[in-house]
Amino acid sequence: MSGRGPRRLAAPRAANVHAASDGRPTVVGGRAVEAVRESWLIEDRWWTDRPLRRRYWEVVTADWRDLVLFRDLVGGGWYAQR
Repeated sequence: MSGRGPRRLAAPRAANVHAASDGRPTVVGGRAVEAVRESWLIEDRWWTDRPLRRRYWEVVTADWRDLVLFRDLVGGGWYAQR
């Protein structure tokens, strides 16, 4: 076991995403989305001044990249988690 602490998750970064009318990502960073593996909704901190509400999508692009994206449903904007 190494002396390092727990591994941190990658900080989200802004992503260029085109989505269908139902919110499903169709293009990410210029790459077509070939498949959606999973989608889920996170709602947290609703009792605070800074609620968190995100729709996550795990997708596979045409060049076989597996990406996890989310749409910030409070502030808007798309982000890549990995």
